[in-house]
Formats: sequence, C-alpha cells, structure tokens
Amino acid sequence: MTTQDPTTSQAALPIPAAGGEGGISETTIAEMRELMGRYPQARSALLPMLHLAQAEQGSVTAEGIETCAELLGLSAAEVSGVATFYTMYKRRRMGEHHVGVCTNTLCAVMGGDAILERLKDHLEIGNDETTEDGTVTLEHIECNAACDFAPVLTVNWEFMDNQTPESAVALVDALRAGERVTSTRGATITSWREAERVIAGYEDGRVDEGPAAAGASLAGLEIAAERGWAAPAFDEGTSQGAAEAEEVADESPQQAAAQADTGRAEAETAAAQSPAETVGGGSKEGSTDSGETVEEGSASDD
Repeated sequence: MTTQDPTTSQAALPIPAAGGEGGISETTIAEMRELMGRYPQARSALLPMLHLAQAEQGSVTAEGIETCAELLGLSAAEVSGVATFYTMYKRRRMGEHHVGVCTNTLCAVMGGDAILERLKDHLEIGNDETTEDGTVTLEHIECNAACDFAPVLTVNWEFMDNQTPESAVALVDALRAGERVTSTRGATITSWREAERVIAGYEDGRVDEGPAAAGASLAGLEIAAERGWAAPAFDEGTSQGAAEAEEVADESPQQAAAQADTGRAEAETAAAQSPAETVGGGSKEGSTDSGETVEEGSASDD
C-alpha cells in the first residue's frame, strides 16, 4: 500500500468540499489510506478516520461507517460500535460551530448550569440541537478538564475560560455573525469541521497560537519560583529504585515468573507456621475466662 509522508502539510492535503449528501470524496479516502499507513496495525487508524469522515460530511454517516469498514476489513457493526461509543462522534448533522458548556460539579456550581440555560433560551434550541441558520450546535459537556478556569465553554474544542451568561451570549452572537473569535488559551476559532481534521491528524498551522497555560494553572509554579523551591535532584547512579528497576529489566519472563512463584511459596509457608493462624475466631492456643492458656482441642472443664 502506498502511503504519503505523515508530516505532509494541510496545504498539500486541502480540506475537501463539504460532503453531506454528496458522499465521501476520493481525496478523503486517500487521506484515510494515508492514516492507515501511520500505524503498525491499520485498524488502529479507525478513530482518526471517523473524525476525518465527519469533518467532510458534518457527522458520522452510514456511508462514512461503510467506507471505514471496507478500507479496514471490518464489519459495519464493528465500526458502528466505536462510532456510537465515543461522544465526540456525532450521528446528527452538526452546525458550523460546536459550543460545549461544562455542567460538571465545579463548573455547575460556578455558573455552568445558568450559562447553559441562558444559551438555550437565547439560541432557542435544546441540548444537542442546532440553530436554524446552521451556525451553532449546543451541547452540555460533563467535563472540559479545565476546573481551574470554571465555568468553562469550548468552541470547536478550544477553551473559553471564566465565562458568564452574558459573555457566553456575546460569544455565540460573534460566532453567528462571522466575527473573528480567539480562544482564551488557544488558537483562533475556525470551524468544527476544520477542528475535526486537526483531531484526525492534519495540522492547521495554529498549534502555537495563544497561551497553552495561564492563571491558576501556573500559580504553583510561580510560587515555587518566588520562594526558590525546586524538586530534589535525582541521582540515577545511587538510587536504589533505579538499580532495582535495572535488575527487573534484565530478568527474562521465565526468571520473573520463577521469582514470583518462590515469593508466593515463602509467603504461604510463613503463614502456615505463624502462631497467629486462627481457628474458629481464636488462635491455636486459646484461653479460658480466667486467662489460663489451654491447648486447642482440650476441655477447659477437665
């Protein structure tokens, strides 16, 4: 199978025209084959292939499932099982932008629930629905993994931190008006389909835009720098842990198994010889109410 260089730029692999009803293009099929060539086992490419399919068609369609199955030699049921397991694969046509509102514990307490309700009213849609003009799909997300910036939204999986109901409304209005929107800790917002291509493994040249970390995420590092704190030095030459790790690494599987069997046998022998072995809730040597020691099996009333 002929594959392209995995580092091929997006300029050389242009975004296909939106498929939807039109079907998956030959360009996308060629990219799927290229993805398969990146892995020792071709079927490992299924996840990025599904992202690529929905980048073109706006969702994971029956055609997208059949195409991935045919290329990978899998059944449609196997591919469908993956597509329906992960929530990032969408079975309904998505809008130009995906807006995710975190409603997990901390974000909810900090205002996430209020933001979601405000956006539902403002956009006149419910959870996992798309506006009539096709610009925004709204979804509540269980966790955006950014608790230190709660409440958090994502737009096409880019962070929008420390939101309020008012700022969230202004955000979706800007998206719908086609204005330039930039993530608080990331790149300029493009579209959901373009973001899906990045997730599939095709860079868009925006990886270095914006800060990757800020504010609360760096508080501990800043305090350590102010006070001159540093982690203890690690000397591999004198570390007992490193020496033990090297010793284990040098063992063959047979030696490791034998060592484990020996250790288990020694532990069982020690347990059998221990005076603390219990019988019926007491020790082998019991005692009378008066504290007199008696041997197991003897009658205390003799």
